Amino acid sequence: MSQEIVSYYEDFKEIEKKIWDLLTKAVKDRSSEFRTPVFICGNDKDLDGRVVVLRKADEQNNFIQYHSDIRSSKIEKIKKNPNCSILFYGKEEKIQLRVKAECQVNYNNDVTKESWEKTGHISRKCYLVSNGPGTESEKPTSGLDNKFDNFDFTKEESEAGYKNFCVIKCKIKSIEWLYLAAKGHRRALIDFSGSKKFTWLVP
Repeated sequence: MSQEIVSYYEDFKEIEKKIWDLLTKAVKDRSSEFRTPVFICGNDKDLDGRVVVLRKADEQNNFIQYHSDIRSSKIEKIKKNPNCSILFYGKEEKIQLRVKAECQVNYNNDVTKESWEKTGHISRKCYLVSNGPGTESEKPTSGLDNKFDNFDFTKEESEAGYKNFCVIKCKIKSIEWLYLAAKGHRRALIDFSGSKKFTWLVP
């Protein structure tokens, strides 16, 4: 592992700046390691995790969000317990982010309309499946009719998927940052509840 110590290694403001830089860039950069975090929700008897795609990162309003099918099993879990954990890790950056947030399910409102308009019609394919994600099937299937499965559909036809589309908005409560370095790891917590508070932690 490199002995190099980065500029933000022991500076709270620079650490926070770096975190948001990674998250905002990941929204547009498909190759970013921070684009596909693990989202964990549920309760102590039924925790559930899956990889999601980061679709928005808003530093000013302190939230991140991703898209989902309203029929997904996680939607009911979120409604029962809106608290979640989101785990990011970048091997190249040697950074782990553990985010705790409170989720809001947006469905058929201004948030979803804005996100849907920005979603290309080919990418809308996920929301054109006949049955919801996780539905049992008698055979291997994508869940799509053959036409959609082969990308042979227009943007107008893709509009049918909007009825299944929702946006999960995650209001950040805290971010725990871990930087791995051969010379010595560093770990810090940013608490956004009340006045923003920075705390150093033992890695």
